[in-house]
Amino acid sequence: MAEETSATDPVHIPLIEADRPSSKLAEFSANEPLELDAGTELAPWQIAYETYGEMNAEKTNAVLVCHALTGDQYVASSNPITGKPGWWTRMVGPGRPIDTDRYFVICANVLGGCLGTTGPATTNPATDAPYGLKMPVVTIRDMVRAQARLIDRLGIDTLFAVVGGSMGGMQVLQWAASYPERVFAAVPIAAGARHSSQNIAFHEVGRQAIMADPDWCGGAYIAAGKRPTKGLSVARMAAHITYMSDESLHQKFGRNLQDRDDLTFGFDADFQIESYLRHQGMTFVDRFDANSYLYVTRAMDYFDLAAEFGSLPAAFKDSKTRFCVMSFTSDWLFPTSESRAVVKALNAAAANVSFVEIDSDRGHDAFLLDVPEMFSTIRGFITGAANARGIPAPGGSD
Repeated sequence: MAEETSATDPVHIPLIEADRPSSKLAEFSANEPLELDAGTELAPWQIAYETYGEMNAEKTNAVLVCHALTGDQYVASSNPITGKPGWWTRMVGPGRPIDTDRYFVICANVLGGCLGTTGPATTNPATDAPYGLKMPVVTIRDMVRAQARLIDRLGIDTLFAVVGGSMGGMQVLQWAASYPERVFAAVPIAAGARHSSQNIAFHEVGRQAIMADPDWCGGAYIAAGKRPTKGLSVARMAAHITYMSDESLHQKFGRNLQDRDDLTFGFDADFQIESYLRHQGMTFVDRFDANSYLYVTRAMDYFDLAAEFGSLPAAFKDSKTRFCVMSFTSDWLFPTSESRAVVKALNAAAANVSFVEIDSDRGHDAFLLDVPEMFSTIRGFITGAANARGIPAPGGSD
């Protein structure tokens, strides 16, 4: 079915990248299955990724950047669908806090995603049709297992650092818990060790919006030549509200009207905030697959390190990893209390941990924005860890 699509057909843009991504691709055969928490195996399967910088001869300078819910592997390069710059170019690149002149940076599309790693939009070789809802439900631990297989394929024994925000931060914590001997330094940002009931509730609203769209077709919309754009747009609008703070919304929009002087006494977008959310929803559907949204949000919902290990301190028992945990004062999606719980558990496990709460009015999305204190904190932590590991600085100086 994938071979019959056209690159100019917007219905199938996610499908094209899901099967044949523009990025690098590691393929695993039917004899190399990926075990999943759901009690089944995925085979064959693939993982799409990008790399930046050069790996040193000792293979000690690899940094894995984990993306958030709707992110992708294009952390510091253009997205092939939107043409927009990488989602974290402020953080990753030459001379940036994660300096590609010093480190070999890897970023992979998560399992269940839609830009090249096996997900519901990927063609199932057994049926020659997209997996759709026949794709097994995946977890954060499954995502990390897939990444570990990629790291093995690249011949890397130990990652110098694993860094990520939000769902990316969950992956960082899972890496440190599942593979402590393979992570020298870990930077979980704006994340927690489990998903709260409030966050699960917001995700359920989004999923129900998608599934209520008649063009969802029970998850088989690609085969039907349709797209549940209205449902996915509403899901994105609801989620986007949680990424901002009340103060940032007030400062940016207030109650300002959109291109009009008076209220219309109708249901068009009278207010700027309404127009902004509609725009966010409309642009999102061009780059993301609706079923992937169901799967990846579900993976976040299932995340609970304490349940997995018996207690949160047990998840980090005897860890030699260096941690830098970071939160933002106005983040109500993953409030500072969630980060403090992780820090408390790390202290109980006698781990090496530093913690920074950054004063910001930008809400949860602050980790993606221009927040100088975040950049300086990560640069200082990463540089100190690199010096401790003996990774030479560019030009031979720090």
